Amino acid sequence: MKTRFFAFAAIAVLSLNLVGSAFIDTRSVKAKQREASRLVALLPASDGVAIFDARRFFDQSLPTILSANQPMLAEAMAKLAEMQSSVGIDPRKFGQAAIGVNFKEVSATEIDYETVALLSGDVNFNILIAAAKLASKGAFRTQQVGDRSIFIFTFSEIVKQHAAKSSNSKIGKLIDRLSQSISKEVAIASIDSKTIALGSTGRVRETLEANSRVSSTLTGLLAGKESSICRFAMDSKGRISHIIPYGSFLGTNADAIQFLAGSFDIGAGAATLHMIAKTDSPNGAVGLKEMVEAAQVLGGIIANPKRPDMMAYSRMLENLKVAVRGNDVTLDLMIPQADIDVLMAGIK
Repeated sequence: MKTRFFAFAAIAVLSLNLVGSAFIDTRSVKAKQREASRLVALLPASDGVAIFDARRFFDQSLPTILSANQPMLAEAMAKLAEMQSSVGIDPRKFGQAAIGVNFKEVSATEIDYETVALLSGDVNFNILIAAAKLASKGAFRTQQVGDRSIFIFTFSEIVKQHAAKSSNSKIGKLIDRLSQSISKEVAIASIDSKTIALGSTGRVRETLEANSRVSSTLTGLLAGKESSICRFAMDSKGRISHIIPYGSFLGTNADAIQFLAGSFDIGAGAATLHMIAKTDSPNGAVGLKEMVEAAQVLGGIIANPKRPDMMAYSRMLENLKVAVRGNDVTLDLMIPQADIDVLMAGIK
């Protein structure tokens, strides 16, 4: 009898612990969702919006993605530390991020963009500004929007010194390019006690002035799969071939895409990608689907058994699920960790 009692008590305690853990996890997810929605609501009108769980990415997802390439993971962490010491910004200290992008047509074949990122997390704004002033060696100015200040920095000299130490690896070059993109000019402002705005001067100013908001169309497209590490939505009319690599090969099918949205996540054993392309007509959707299916066939033909990475890409194309519903084309892809390892291990 006593044995049965203790067994029941142990099961009850275990069940309560599991329920409690589930409650905490659910509460944490909901808190992140509320924070992401709050940040999007603060963004000015944008052509594209993305929500990013920065802390989860750096703490969990990046180590998972690069688990088969420990030298690259070590370098990525070292580069982020260099970014902190060189320009005073450490992405790992932020929790949620909402990014608003406006596209600018430079020419018939080129599109530029202006961005603002709203970042929330455990960051002291005054300390951040002090570090940025030190890193910029006094190369900064300020603008006022009401009673709030925008600090505008140039980091050209410090980034130039930083670039001299650059490695030749792909991850090193990628992070160096990110640092160098800051070298022109970056504006920083405090939104509230736990939120900062970071981006071009014009976009940060728009954020503080609060005269416009992200359209309901884009916010609606951001809904769904809210626990994902990243969600995005953009008004893509006439821009796909300039924004997405190799988008020009889609030809008129690219022109048919009016809005593009999706989500990306990394969980136990796999990464998942979901995308929806909203085209201008059912014919446009069918044409886009046929183009993707043609790429799948081509991927199977050119797969090289002697190249593990090519075989992994071929499996990705084969596993890509494409569907059409009215004007919409959906794409869903699951990439097992084994294929992620194959692809990442080969990067130098």
